Amino acid sequence: MALTLHGTVSDNTVALDRKTATPLIINGDMAIAQRGDQTGVTAYRYINVDRFFINIINLGTWSFAQSTDTPTGLGFASSLKIDCTTADASPAAADNFYLSMQSEGQNLQILEKGTSDAQTSTLAYWIKCNKTGNYVVELWDRTNDRHVAKLVTISSANTWEKHICNFPADTSGALANTNARSIMISWAFDSGSNFTSGTLPTSWASRVDANRFVGTNLGLGDNTANEVLITGVQWEVGTYDVNSIPAFQFEDAGTSLARCQRYFERITTSGGGDSFGAGVLFSATQGRLDIRYSTVKRANATITFGSAGNFLLQAGNKSQATSSLSSAGSSLHGFFCHTANTGFTIGHGCVLLDNSTTDATIDASSEL
Repeated sequence: MALTLHGTVSDNTVALDRKTATPLIINGDMAIAQRGDQTGVTAYRYINVDRFFINIINLGTWSFAQSTDTPTGLGFASSLKIDCTTADASPAAADNFYLSMQSEGQNLQILEKGTSDAQTSTLAYWIKCNKTGNYVVELWDRTNDRHVAKLVTISSANTWEKHICNFPADTSGALANTNARSIMISWAFDSGSNFTSGTLPTSWASRVDANRFVGTNLGLGDNTANEVLITGVQWEVGTYDVNSIPAFQFEDAGTSLARCQRYFERITTSGGGDSFGAGVLFSATQGRLDIRYSTVKRANATITFGSAGNFLLQAGNKSQATSSLSSAGSSLHGFFCHTANTGFTIGHGCVLLDNSTTDATIDASSEL
């Protein structure tokens, strides 16, 4: 990741060479949503918009949609819409609700964290909510268990606002230069007292749960009429205000999808008899097929299959719905798919197809 800086980072005069600067935030324009919209969410999970996940502990029920409601005139086509569908107006002490995304340590070395040359950084994004109030944005260094946070205010309901969060440099706690999770960014929209009873860490410090979300009073989970939308998330090295922050850097759809697929890839078909991969019949009852990813994964992926009945195994002129599927030999590049079938001939070549009427899906996840 190359970044060309002109000027200094202390006086808001930095100009970034956007031809060589890769965005630190992947899918900040919420354009890629491989998992599709989700409803009835009550617990931690990666959500519809790639690279973002939700932390929920006993605080309502939620839906997540890719919305076309965006700030006008800026080139954004999508936003993430978070909607409360079952309210909880009185969260218990240990309850919480916050949106997060996290990055690999090897992608954040530009921050020079844990050195005497540590850099400040600025998070910017557009947000819209039906409520006014305060919420907390937190950077949590998962490598060294240190955090820093900023209290932010939504001042106008149902209005797109651009929020800027400046974070100080941290000369303690170097980030591991590996593919492991490193800094996690979170937006805390509701929380119980276990996370709000201390003092907000406006400078980097060892993580204390009681300090994480102090001052949060937005209470997004208190009514089913509540919703929040967010898009245009960018993270820049240096200190900026709303006027000096570099323009959001859009990536082409192919580049953005490939960056997302490093962590999660939904291998799917159009329900028209498309092929997933080819292989050989190990026995009359089992096919073994080689499935390749579109993008090299961050780590060996966990494989999850959609409904087995949506897949067909074909060898010669014989095709049959699978009764089950399993994976073996998962690597950074692909995996072997084993099917359960009957009546085939050992040694014959075979292909795995969808059933020509229903989309079939295979999920490969190497999320942080």
